[in-house]
Amino acid sequence: MLETKVCIVGAGPAGAAAALQLAQLGIECIIVDKAVFPRDKVCGDGLSGKVITALNRIDPAIATRLKEANFKVNSWGVTFVSPGRHSLDVGYRPDYNSNNQGHKETPIGYVCKRMDFDNFLVDEIKRRPEIKLLEGVTVDKYELLKDGYVVTGSNGFHVKAQLLIIANGAHSSFTKEVANITMEPEHYVAGIRAYYKNVSGNNADNFIELHFLKSLLPGYFWIFPLPNGEANVGVGVLSEAVRKKKMNLKKSMLDIIANDPVFKERFKNAELVSNIEGYGLPLGSKVRVISGERYMLVGDAAYLIDPFTGEGIGNGLYSGRIAALKAADALKVNDFSATQLSAYDAEVYRVMGPELKLSHRLQKLIRYPWLFNTLMKVSSRNKQLQELLSCMFYEVDLRKKLAKPSFYVKMLFNR
Repeated sequence: MLETKVCIVGAGPAGAAAALQLAQLGIECIIVDKAVFPRDKVCGDGLSGKVITALNRIDPAIATRLKEANFKVNSWGVTFVSPGRHSLDVGYRPDYNSNNQGHKETPIGYVCKRMDFDNFLVDEIKRRPEIKLLEGVTVDKYELLKDGYVVTGSNGFHVKAQLLIIANGAHSSFTKEVANITMEPEHYVAGIRAYYKNVSGNNADNFIELHFLKSLLPGYFWIFPLPNGEANVGVGVLSEAVRKKKMNLKKSMLDIIANDPVFKERFKNAELVSNIEGYGLPLGSKVRVISGERYMLVGDAAYLIDPFTGEGIGNGLYSGRIAALKAADALKVNDFSATQLSAYDAEVYRVMGPELKLSHRLQKLIRYPWLFNTLMKVSSRNKQLQELLSCMFYEVDLRKKLAKPSFYVKMLFNR
């Protein structure tokens, strides 16, 4: 039986961030994943400014290597389109200007296939002697003992750890069975994704596009530009609405592409180059208990996806890093109790809470198309509102901004 201080289950972005941060702190760990990398992961493929920020905080060298990688396209922001077709471009920085060549050279957002990004992180893991990576292992049993967790799985996997970091995604059995967090349709999005070639009319600065079409509310149709003339195209709708309206998301997406006056034109010469695949997005629209005795949940396993934009990668990296820092604290005092590890929950919601709350409010707003149209119109003329939306993508800590009375004064007077 292998023994380790920390065992991380899942080597996606959240698990990788935890392992890499532990390595930076000089703490050895074992990380295990059921896949053998590179592997595909159904996702929107957008990397917001939070990704570079998080990697920089773990190790600036990793962020530099990502900036230099050639498997991605540089993206400078997001285009929101309301049900009434009011469009709002939000740069990944508040001072974004498409004519500013300085910014052209230093984007902080990217779009790339998850197969490539996750494999990049696994390569980073392989650089570190402090991390033992085991691929192709399905974990099937967790046993809590007085002095640690015994984790067993396929291929003779047998590990005893003082602490677990659970990073095995939206369908984690640990999340459901041990942490007692279950899927609630009002806090969950059903999504589908496909890859197309030759979609026309993309933004010159590779903005990702979120189209809040009336037929999909509360949800949206997206187009994310990728390298080699490809695009990630998909639909995400609140599971509660999918059930109520008995929606067939695949049919809805193909119908939009074939019949919507705007998209019919943009997809005129486009070609579907993949299967249309579905996945679930566990939303951070509710505060949950995401740690317990000898464990912490990170990323999608902790239900931390942004309720408005659907972004999960940045939040996954942030939560993985925070879990590693709290693991270091627990190891220092040799205390792995639920009380000690609750500091992890407090820090995750301190950092991400204001943003998740704001996103949840915006998600509720899109149920009312006229209200959402009005917000888009107002935002297109209001610098402070645009800056607020921009901050959601590049600077996780919104608390400072939202706590300043001057911010609201400026917003009211459109300064």
